[in-house]
Amino acid sequence: MRCWYCKYGISYRDLAEMMQEYGVSVDPSTIFRWVQRYAPEIEKRIRQYQGSRSGSWRVDETYVRIGGGWKYLFRVVDKHGQFIDSMLSARRDTGAAYRFLRKALKMMSEHPPSSITTDKLASYPKAIRRLQDEGLLSKDVEHRTSKYLNNIIEADHGALKRMIRPTRGFQRMKTASTTLKGFEVMRMVRRGHCVLGHRGVTGEIRLVNQLFNLAA
Repeated sequence: MRCWYCKYGISYRDLAEMMQEYGVSVDPSTIFRWVQRYAPEIEKRIRQYQGSRSGSWRVDETYVRIGGGWKYLFRVVDKHGQFIDSMLSARRDTGAAYRFLRKALKMMSEHPPSSITTDKLASYPKAIRRLQDEGLLSKDVEHRTSKYLNNIIEADHGALKRMIRPTRGFQRMKTASTTLKGFEVMRMVRRGHCVLGHRGVTGEIRLVNQLFNLAA
């Protein structure tokens, strides 16, 4: 059920009602707790099935409403639209951009970028220079600012927000961050951006079961 919530972007109450139709009684708050417990664990365990990514990164940030205010979701995909990493932040200053890029570089240490494309936000060049000065990013990496090249991630923002909308919003940064991780991972699996033993829904189910040693 936690995977269904993250895969289809419906409210906890709607999912509980759906399960009731199948004879399964579960409280919406229970599904919430499952998502908070297992979404980060799925994200961590699925990395070995993620495979390589292109070295051409597309970085951008979008808005997410949390507790009545707007926060920033930093995201990066490769040039093919394959998800690399994300980070929720209260700010979008140089410090936030630096932390996000450092996190993404650590996540993809075996497949570092050859180029990073961003919008014209002034925080990115400063963050990139700092990472290069610290030796965490090669000085050969090209930084580009191109709205055209970033169309792919902007379109992906829209697809993610269509999943967020039915959930009826987030109240806290911590729970929002965890839930968004679940959304990102299940979207990645559903779009075939992970190494699956079988195609389609069967492959998705087997992969998630395998992550928790449930597969035969």
